Amino acid sequence: MLTFDFMAPPPQDNLLNSMYQLWFLGALDNAGALTALGRKMVEFPLDPTLAKMIIFAEKLGCVDDVATVVSALSNQSPFYTPKERLEESYAAREKFQAPESDHLALLYVYIQWRKNGYRADWCTKHFLLPKVLRKVKEVRTQILDICKQQKMHVASCGTDWDQVRKAICSSYFQNSAKMKTVGEYVNMRNGMPCHLHPSSALCGVGVPPEYIVYHELVMTSKEYMHCVTAVDPEWLAELGPMFFSIKQQGETRAEKRAKERKHKAAMQAEVDAYKEQEEAKAASADIGSRASTNASAASRHRIATPGGGALGFRRPTIGGASAGGSST
Repeated sequence: MLTFDFMAPPPQDNLLNSMYQLWFLGALDNAGALTALGRKMVEFPLDPTLAKMIIFAEKLGCVDDVATVVSALSNQSPFYTPKERLEESYAAREKFQAPESDHLALLYVYIQWRKNGYRADWCTKHFLLPKVLRKVKEVRTQILDICKQQKMHVASCGTDWDQVRKAICSSYFQNSAKMKTVGEYVNMRNGMPCHLHPSSALCGVGVPPEYIVYHELVMTSKEYMHCVTAVDPEWLAELGPMFFSIKQQGETRAEKRAKERKHKAAMQAEVDAYKEQEEAKAASADIGSRASTNASAASRHRIATPGGGALGFRRPTIGGASAGGSST
């Protein structure tokens, strides 16, 4: 990728950052080659994080539910709040809120809209945008069609929405934060302070969750987290082992450093093996190219010409003498 001959090459830092994101999502291996997961992700015309979420959901038996969440995240928010009816719109939104996840609120909105026959008047009554929900339905249908083409098992987890939260965590563990004070969190990777958005379902709960993941940051007067879901810390260690780990009881610092060195050595060995494989392929291709060139050159030298003796051709003779010679 870094050596690809782009017509208008992007900055190398952007390429490296993109490859890094694909690596921790599991789409690229340690040598930068596409993995089996990455080849599956390519089939979905979605942001890589959303494509990963769909694929991981198959293991948890909730592809149908996660497809709805992904479709909603791919569009604008279905909620609207007219200035002249703020209190009514906020009260209507609270009916759909899930105390542990804004993502689940989007799922619940779609489920209720489906139960009410996809009606536009129902949307208007609950301060929802019917045009946005129709677009969500359209994207959802396309995603499920691709899942079926890929022979994925499409199922719903019913009301076991912990499975949906874990699927969300599988894609957004890099956007994780730990609670510092009520309403204020700290990004677990870079220590940046971030806050729950006032519209978040988690903002008004009695005891906010200690660990969360978020869809994106919205920069205004503060860094607000948009679309937040509570997660278990064990999920972060399981799904993002390159960033997080659970301290083992009785494990010393020396043992931890030894594990890290062993892991780095294994990664380097994988990179070296990939380089050797690529060099062997290049050498083999070079030998084949040279052999083809030599064969072509030899063929050109052996082409018969009139009066020549190449390829066993003999000059025609007239009366026992060769053409062009004198008879004796």
